[in-house]
Amino acid sequence: MNDTATAMPLGLTERAIKRIHQILAQEQPGAMFRVAVNGGGCSGFQYAFEIDQYSSQEDYLIQEGGITVLVDKTSLVYLKGSRLDFVDDLIGQSFKIENPNATASCGCGTSFAL
Repeated sequence: MNDTATAMPLGLTERAIKRIHQILAQEQPGAMFRVAVNGGGCSGFQYAFEIDQYSSQEDYLIQEGGITVLVDKTSLVYLKGSRLDFVDDLIGQSFKIENPNATASCGCGTSFAL
């Protein structure tokens, strides 16, 4: 489902695209990278990243740089206007989401509040 009138897609940085490409290259052909928002974490919601072989009609597909990123319709509401990045710093390597909808987040950057 690609309805840009109701939901703006999640933006991807070049670093995120490169890292996702590296990850998917080690998976079975057709693998896709899924970004989701789940209840939980120290701030109320948490981001989840998974490899998926299948998409559903409820998924928003982002195809960029030779990769496919899936976001389910419910998660897209929480991610609207966000940007996925990949960082490599002293704490380690990780995907980070810059979410303009979040009113608070935890120190690790994997959970947030609205």
